[in-house]
Amino acid sequence: MSRGTRTPWWAPYLFIAPFAVAFCVFTAYPLFESIVMAFLQTSGPKRSEYVGLSNFSWMWEDPDFHKAVRNTVIFACGSIFIQLPCSLGLALLLNRPDIKGRAFWRMIFFAPSLVGLAFVAILAGLVFEKNTGLLNVALHQVIWFDPEFPWLQEYVMPALIISAFWMYVGFNMVYFLAALQNVNTDLLEAAQVDGAGPLHRFRHVTIPAIRPVATFVILLSLIGSFQLFELPYLLLNNSGGPDNQGLTIVMYLYQKGFDWGDLGYASAVGWVLALLLSVFAIIQRILSKTEVA
Repeated sequence: MSRGTRTPWWAPYLFIAPFAVAFCVFTAYPLFESIVMAFLQTSGPKRSEYVGLSNFSWMWEDPDFHKAVRNTVIFACGSIFIQLPCSLGLALLLNRPDIKGRAFWRMIFFAPSLVGLAFVAILAGLVFEKNTGLLNVALHQVIWFDPEFPWLQEYVMPALIISAFWMYVGFNMVYFLAALQNVNTDLLEAAQVDGAGPLHRFRHVTIPAIRPVATFVILLSLIGSFQLFELPYLLLNNSGGPDNQGLTIVMYLYQKGFDWGDLGYASAVGWVLALLLSVFAIIQRILSKTEVA
């Protein structure tokens, strides 16, 4: 290459400049400001007072925060111990070689994840309404069931878990289905020849093969569960529901930051949540390295 066609030294910096500027303006600077604000008590955009670690101590003593954490943990347990096993079960069914219409059923189960959370919240409001709710009416027709069962008044968290189940069970099914299709069939056939039954083949061959994908899906479910906001916010009309039964950590953050106007306290809540999610990610990385080893 001749000297006249050499690329200028500043060309790479010119190409990465748009990203660097956008990252600094919309990510790095807000993160830095949120760290500073976590130690302030704010009342509006121009009034703030340094309070040190008081935001974190107030958070620890606030019963509403404890309830938000408890509700979020319950929702996360519902996602992991109810939703993910059902996703794996659907994937196992669709992975059978004798299944007919695999593409059709895969589309049917995956389709709910394509709609927005706002649509799901509106639909869930119709489904769980007393008297006229689709779920109460359907259950009353099939079995004896009280049509005035108060889902959104006394059983908010089960309603949220069911709504999220309908939306995400097919989404997680796709991950498990992709993992199952990569299981070594030679190992399955060898285990069958050795006399291993379906349960033993699943336990000793299939599960070890799909474990990396399973831990990744569990991490996604945990992160999504602890970031739950839109569904309860819209379903419960900008509130935590009766006795804050549907209050989540992010809803708690929103209420303190935008309803009360204390963005400093909201920033502290946000960093506690970020630290918690980072711990989940570190645990997932450790488990993944252990599985590889």
